[in-house]
Amino acid sequence: MTDAEQKLWRHLRNRQLCGHKFRRQHEIDHCNVDFVCPGSMLIVEPDGGQHADQLNHDERRTRHLQAGGYRVLRFWNNDVLMDIEGVLTVILASLASPAPHPSPLPAGERG
Repeated sequence: MTDAEQKLWRHLRNRQLCGHKFRRQHEIDHCNVDFVCPGSMLIVEPDGGQHADQLNHDERRTRHLQAGGYRVLRFWNNDVLMDIEGVLTVILASLASPAPHPSPLPAGERG
């Protein structure tokens, strides 16, 4: 794990973040994700500088995971290392909001 992943994992493991269960280095539909909270369908990906060169790949991967009902949060490693409280605040806010249905009905067809 990178320094940023280690720092974030120290806050996510053992249900330390308001009791939410996170897994690390977990495979979801042939994609290895850094951290996932299965109960909330939330994926957290700390990204290093190399991701600046692979934005298209990351966007395709994110859309693929979102199609499966997951929400994906991406943070630059620098943000994790320098502002872990801000990162955790964003993660907590996402955990507090319900996950959207993976295939919602079109407008006008809702019950």
